[in-house]
Amino acid sequence: MRIGTGFDSHRLEENRKLIIGGVHIPYEKGLLGHSDADVLCHAIIDSILGALGEGDIGIHFPDTDPQWKDARSIDLLSKVTAVMRGKGFEIAWVDSTIIAEKPKLAPYIQEMKENIASAGIPEAFMNIKAKTSEGMGFVGNNEGMAAQAVCL
Repeated sequence: MRIGTGFDSHRLEENRKLIIGGVHIPYEKGLLGHSDADVLCHAIIDSILGALGEGDIGIHFPDTDPQWKDARSIDLLSKVTAVMRGKGFEIAWVDSTIIAEKPKLAPYIQEMKENIASAGIPEAFMNIKAKTSEGMGFVGNNEGMAAQAVCL
């Protein structure tokens, strides 16, 4: 067995869609990034790549490569799970936490799970939590969002 951890954070900006776990969440701001900046998918991708000993998301999908501009992170997750299976591995468990002051994310978690399952991680093998930072730091000041994940 192998364990990998992942972390990602992105700044919130106006005139961007908020995409988390492949779900478009109605909100006045979205996450800024080369791709759709889906912090949850990015953290899960990094946790899988870590377990595989394959570096991180920036190695596989660099922000200097125009082919990944505005990429859907749920599609990048599908590519990574295919690489994982090609190496003879399967997911035993993914536990993840989204850290965001607002909007409330609980109503969207089931849809996130369904999207992530369609990208190659069975719904029965994952957990997604949403937490705030109690008004502290860049998340608490609503300047950005973060996510972390662990993969077995």
